[in-house]
Amino acid sequence: MIRKILIANRGEIAVRVIRTCRELGIKTVAVYSEADRDSMHVKLADESICIGPPEPSKSYLDIPRIMASIEVSSSDGVHPGYGFLSENPKFAEIVEASGKVFIGPSSETLELIGDKIKAKEVARKVGIPLVPGSDGPVDFQKALEIAKEIKYPVVIKSAGGGGGRGIRVVYDEKELREKLPLAMQESKLAFGDERVYIEKYLINPKHIEVQVLADNYGNVITLGERECSIQRRYQKLVEEAPSASIDDSQRKLLEEAVVEFCKAINYRGAGTVEFLMDQEGNFYFMEMNGRIQVEHPVTEMITGVDIVKEQIKVAMGERLSIKKVERRGYAIEFRINAEDPYIFLPSPGKIEKLFLPGGLGIRIDTHIYCGYRIPPFYDSLIAKLVVWGKNREEAIERAKRALEEFVVEGEGLKTNVDFHRRLLATREFRTAKHHVRFLEEMLL
Repeated sequence: MIRKILIANRGEIAVRVIRTCRELGIKTVAVYSEADRDSMHVKLADESICIGPPEPSKSYLDIPRIMASIEVSSSDGVHPGYGFLSENPKFAEIVEASGKVFIGPSSETLELIGDKIKAKEVARKVGIPLVPGSDGPVDFQKALEIAKEIKYPVVIKSAGGGGGRGIRVVYDEKELREKLPLAMQESKLAFGDERVYIEKYLINPKHIEVQVLADNYGNVITLGERECSIQRRYQKLVEEAPSASIDDSQRKLLEEAVVEFCKAINYRGAGTVEFLMDQEGNFYFMEMNGRIQVEHPVTEMITGVDIVKEQIKVAMGERLSIKKVERRGYAIEFRINAEDPYIFLPSPGKIEKLFLPGGLGIRIDTHIYCGYRIPPFYDSLIAKLVVWGKNREEAIERAKRALEEFVVEGEGLKTNVDFHRRLLATREFRTAKHHVRFLEEMLL
């Protein structure tokens, strides 16, 4: 039985978890850095503990400090949210060894899917197509041989992580020679693992992912797919559910493949299996994320399922409460970032004027408030605007209205709200003809 959960995260996801815990009658403990002393998650939690200075390495990524906070607060479990330590197998293992509950997959599962090469091998075994490329890590000579075989362009990817880090697109041998060591260096700095692999670079694919829930008793259920093709620098900005780009037969094949993959790795909790879809409608396995996703609200909006609640119940040893998923309507999520969207620079500062949209079919997940000072030390995400409509057209019109109402202002503060408005006005987005490199073209 879990009576108290420590949330090893910050910002809107910490607020999100606190709210679900409160509905379950579970006490919460917020941890915070000195820069987050006035953050909303600190105000909402039943207890709060300062875990260090602003730098993530000395606070939110410091495992000993997090573990000490769990012990001091007598928490029964820890919810890692997304980012930070959420997919760190060492952290999960330490939590498990301490007798506490890690609300997520087992440490063994996290280690497996965290290694992109091993995850791809599981996908191969269960019959999921892979993008042509190397079977394992490569050095320059091996990369050169494979690139000649599958033809340029190719993409270099990190074996030990994701999130767009360590990725380099290569168009010829000269670039391969230059970019391979850079990708290996970035991978080592980001993930402590310099191994990289290469794949064929798909031209203008779409990014499709499937949300899954699984318990400890072999039950696996999918909650449908999301399309996340609006990205910049491999970072998602807009997500939709369902995807307007696939049909029911493709959807069925994807979901069946995801169930087989999750059973093969004894998956537990909430997770997402990600795919690329080429221009011919072929799907290729990318990776699995063993955590709650930033974009989970769009799936909740069309299914009515509280994914965080299911996460916690599964961690408590309960069976999945969902037997059949009914999907209704269409939902779109817009990530609202404190940044200059055209040069991708963060824009921290004090919020002096704030108005959040409302009305039918509108959901706002955020940790900001008027007077809140956005710190410069973390991800620039400050809110998620999620809209629902009976269909995609209605959702887009509702989004236009909501974005017109959305006001976040402060001295020197910039956001991407106007950028989203501009996106909605494009013919490519309105007709669902966009792809993962659309924003690069739009910004030219």
